[in-house]
Amino acid sequence: MTALLTDNLPLLAGAPNGIKKLRELILELAVRGKLVAQDPSDEPASELLKRIAEEKARLVAEGKLKKQKALAEITEEEKPFGLPEGWCWASLNEIAAMRGGSTPSMSKSEFWDGDIPWVSPKDMHDGDITDSELKVTQLALDKTSLELVPIGSILLVGRSGILKRKLPAQITAVPCTINQDLKAISPFQPQPSDYVQLMLRGTERVILKEDVKQGTTVQSLVYDKLFVRPFGLPPLAEQHRIAAKVDELMTLCDRLETQQADAESAQAQLVQALLDSLTQASDATDFATNWQRLAEHFHTLFTTEPSIDALKQTLLQLAVMGKLVPQDPSDEPASELLKRIAQEKERLVAVGKIRKQKPLAEIGDNEKSFELPAGWAWQRFADFALDVSTGPFGSLIHQSDYVEGGVPLVNPSHMIDGRIVPDHSVSLSLEMAGTLDSYRLSAGDMVMARRGEVGRVALVTDSEDGWLCGTGSFVLRFTQEVSRAYIWTLFRCNSIRTYLAGAAVGTTMVNLNHGILLKMPTAVPPLAEQHRIVAKIDQLMALCDQLKTRLTQARQLNEQLAGTLVEQAVA
Repeated sequence: MTALLTDNLPLLAGAPNGIKKLRELILELAVRGKLVAQDPSDEPASELLKRIAEEKARLVAEGKLKKQKALAEITEEEKPFGLPEGWCWASLNEIAAMRGGSTPSMSKSEFWDGDIPWVSPKDMHDGDITDSELKVTQLALDKTSLELVPIGSILLVGRSGILKRKLPAQITAVPCTINQDLKAISPFQPQPSDYVQLMLRGTERVILKEDVKQGTTVQSLVYDKLFVRPFGLPPLAEQHRIAAKVDELMTLCDRLETQQADAESAQAQLVQALLDSLTQASDATDFATNWQRLAEHFHTLFTTEPSIDALKQTLLQLAVMGKLVPQDPSDEPASELLKRIAQEKERLVAVGKIRKQKPLAEIGDNEKSFELPAGWAWQRFADFALDVSTGPFGSLIHQSDYVEGGVPLVNPSHMIDGRIVPDHSVSLSLEMAGTLDSYRLSAGDMVMARRGEVGRVALVTDSEDGWLCGTGSFVLRFTQEVSRAYIWTLFRCNSIRTYLAGAAVGTTMVNLNHGILLKMPTAVPPLAEQHRIVAKIDQLMALCDQLKTRLTQARQLNEQLAGTLVEQAVA
């Protein structure tokens, strides 16, 4: 069975959450007797149970243990799977003593600052116990319900969600006391603790998952059910072999995780370096050389979702740098478009539709982050847009103004993938909306998040015409000529988002200043090239999405194959 695991490690580890599932499979096989071979010369587990019963009887006779009620025979219906030769069914009550914990009164200083560790769930990490911060005195043991838990005992957390995070931990250093959230399982000699501990760690905590009850606020273990639940007990010699094999395979899983993490990190660095070589190319020849290098290894580089996302970002960056589509000398230069935008702004100012904007400083060479292609122009965002206005102050809208089914407000949470996703529960009464007419949106406007994820934008369509700009948004207006799809491309770039986020302020809520956006240096392409860029981006993003779909399908196939192997291993 071990050969089946090791021979198929790449497949099992490569499945989604593969190494985690591989660890669970190892434990599942261990407690079913399928991880190591049985040895006919091993003393059967039934003899081990007889010696444990003798040890229990001795402790009862010496007054060190209360006599237990006779345990019911394990029925066939209670046995979840068949056992190998030499194994037998047992319960925790048969092989171990159970101890509870408590917390001595904190107000009695004589109970604390002693030298006896007092362990709580926070002291349990990855199946081990760290040195506890709190220690009790011998007086606390003498005067309270605390018990000293011996070395070799296994601690179990009884409350969820701690239950889901904390592995059963073994006491290996010194005897200790425990708090009320823990239960100690102390195996009788000669039963070792290692096997009991790994048994309790089995797939999805196989011994525990049916022994949880739901309280009013948290889930908790029903210990009485857990302690009588049957489990497969191997011969003592096989327990040692199983524990050694589990340690060996878990170490192998650790190495696989490290190798995977190193490989993923190396791949991410390589992908980013090759993608950066495109955006940093000094000329067309350099770009072509770097692209050829990338293209030769395309199918080995872009094999993860993060690598495909990085590719998407690079394509967007190339688009707004003028490196994604060729320039056409016959295109009208961007400077002519900007002249018409300026003329339209003057007309709107003259008729009182927008406010006159203060002149902004020329863009300095230090603000130009790359060299522009022919026909492009650097311009402040304020001069590329017709108008940029801020949504209403929060003080203008009160909680009582919100109604169901009124005039919707568009806030950053409604801007998804360039579109507005309506939420009619965030809306104002008609009367209140009438006082905010200056914030009313029209089809063709764009809204932009100025709080939280600053730079997120969405297009206002006919469906949202007449809605209101929310308090956390900007309204961006452009001439009819400007491609809204290109504006969305622009604001999807990490470089733009980083610029805006770096200029935003606020500790609890990031907030972008209106003036920062107006001053943003913007590379403006000719109008015809804007449309070519959008068409190419749409095409390339669709290809990237296809890559992701194929990746998902390959992972699903890998998961199915791994699942078949797991079923074969457990069957």
